[in-house]
Amino acid sequence: MAAAAPPPPPSPAPEAPTGLPDSDSVPVGHPLFSRIRLATPADVPCIHKMIHQMAVFERLAHHCIATESSLSATLFNNPPFQSFTVFLLEVSPNPLPKIAFPKFTPIERIIQLDLPVIDPEAELFKSGTNDVVVAGFVLFFPNYSTFLAKPGLYVEDLFVRECYRRKGMGKMLLSAVAAQAVKMGYGRVEWTVLDWNVNAIKFYEEMGAKVLTDWRICRLTGEALEAYRDAI
Repeated sequence: MAAAAPPPPPSPAPEAPTGLPDSDSVPVGHPLFSRIRLATPADVPCIHKMIHQMAVFERLAHHCIATESSLSATLFNNPPFQSFTVFLLEVSPNPLPKIAFPKFTPIERIIQLDLPVIDPEAELFKSGTNDVVVAGFVLFFPNYSTFLAKPGLYVEDLFVRECYRRKGMGKMLLSAVAAQAVKMGYGRVEWTVLDWNVNAIKFYEEMGAKVLTDWRICRLTGEALEAYRDAI
């Protein structure tokens, strides 16, 4: 009786996916390359348009009087993180060109989508060259907690353009601010949310934030503020 043939050699184990593209493979689905970087004065037109879109979404457009000129005159007068700071979120269907900032290392992620994003305003929010567009921003600045005896960061605005929502980009922006606070040894990050925006409230709670329902915002502005011009 003839001897049985030897068994075939075992097949090599498949390599674990890395989530990063290479020249020998085609990414699954539709990768969206994203980057958080420091904003510069050249980004003011995009920032201004997003502020207006945010005001419309929040039903507060009648209060929005910011212009490109007023933003340019006030946003970039101090080094990043010492005063008003803006993180900008850029996206592209292709790998983003490398950039460098002395005060902040850009954060890059690849988001795998089932379908490509259709951006009807891509030309309005174009960033630099190629197909890079601005998808959102977060504006924040330092504050101080006497109870903690530590500085913190206050988030004034967090906004993601409509066609890029529900893809984890808001979490990316807020996480970048929180990570910066930890890096600087700060004690907290705070912000406000409209009481009717239940989706945002749920999102913030899922990120671990506490919504302080027993506090109220107090504000002096316009004529009420001007009334104190000669008070002292």
